[in-house]
Amino acid sequence: MDPVGRPHLLDDLAWRGMIADATDLGALAQALDAGPITLYCGFDPTAPSLQFGNLVQLVTLRRFQDAGHRVIGLVGGATGLVGDPTERGERTLNDPEVVAGWVDRIRSQVEGVLRFDGDNPALLANNLEWTAPMPVLTFLRDIGKHFTVNRMLAREVVAARLAAGISYAEFSYQVLQANDFLELYRRHGCILQTGGSDQWGNLTAGVDLIRRVEGVDVHALTTPLLTKADGTAYGKTAGSTLWLDPAMTSPYAFYQYFLNQADGDVGPLMRTFSFRSRDEIEALETAMSEHPERREAQRALALELTALLHGTDAADAAVAASEALFGTGDLAALAPATLEAALADLPRATVEAPLPAAVDLLVATGLAPSRAQARRTVADGGAYVNNVRVIDGEAAVDASQLLHGRWLVLRRGKRALAAVDLVGVS
Repeated sequence: MDPVGRPHLLDDLAWRGMIADATDLGALAQALDAGPITLYCGFDPTAPSLQFGNLVQLVTLRRFQDAGHRVIGLVGGATGLVGDPTERGERTLNDPEVVAGWVDRIRSQVEGVLRFDGDNPALLANNLEWTAPMPVLTFLRDIGKHFTVNRMLAREVVAARLAAGISYAEFSYQVLQANDFLELYRRHGCILQTGGSDQWGNLTAGVDLIRRVEGVDVHALTTPLLTKADGTAYGKTAGSTLWLDPAMTSPYAFYQYFLNQADGDVGPLMRTFSFRSRDEIEALETAMSEHPERREAQRALALELTALLHGTDAADAAVAASEALFGTGDLAALAPATLEAALADLPRATVEAPLPAAVDLLVATGLAPSRAQARRTVADGGAYVNNVRVIDGEAAVDASQLLHGRWLVLRRGKRALAAVDLVGVS
């Protein structure tokens, strides 16, 4: 425990299930106790945005920063041009101009989670700064000579690629990443690199390089791969990747992703991502087990993470949209962009003016298989347009009900939703 009664950072990470591998936890604990250390994690621009898995590393860095340590977010402008080898095969090399644009976008996402002001601001680095000017002979003589091919071949992903073939560019990725650790050690006294468990070989290569070149022992720490209770991977929503960029995954969709997590998964997710204390998290887990229908833990996690990544205003808008869609909030009060994002993944019917009857809209959106079934839904009191119960299903829907002059939200019962989009409105 620290002087104010908080658990040691490593003990807290262990309780959260966030330690997979480490070079020497005892030595790392001593280094953390001796005073603030400097650590880093790298993020390669292999797409226009970071995704769900990267958030684990950003949150881990933030935990170290909140504990008083100096953190560096490294954006791989150089390594992103090469690509870390994967078992799926050779990566497509992207144009330098494209990668440079992705670097800028990813930098803004890193800046959204780490703190870059106050008494202990984070640093942001780009490995292109020191990699690009290095002559190839210098790289081979000063860095490459410390790596043995047989050890590099032993890396699991490389071994898996040998039969199909692997380019020298991807094969050398490990050396480039190790050099980043060495450079950050020299520039900033960085003694710890963190990453996902799939990066263990790259991290230890950096540890070994610094030991050989500088005669100093440094540290590596990895987090486990996140999986659901059934063993499947996280990070997909409606069949697509869960991105951190709000233009690629809206704050509403991000909020809904965590709100809709199963009871058996939300506890581990809370421990991984929430900055609440152990007592608070365990209280939420207890509340979830006693009253699962309230989804209290899911709501707390979804709100906290959306606010962390996108800000409190976007998080509040996502909550308002979620409540409005299911009848406990005001749909008309939602901003156009928020409403459109909330409707993006719903079944949708596009119609022309004048608007048809409610029963026809129920059929057109797929909420009812036939007009006869739609009429029964109306008669049973289970059909709603913009959260207003439909009384006469055969009457044409009034255009004055359109939200922002364009949208209608249809609901059957409590949970079945669909959207109607009026043609010609943008």
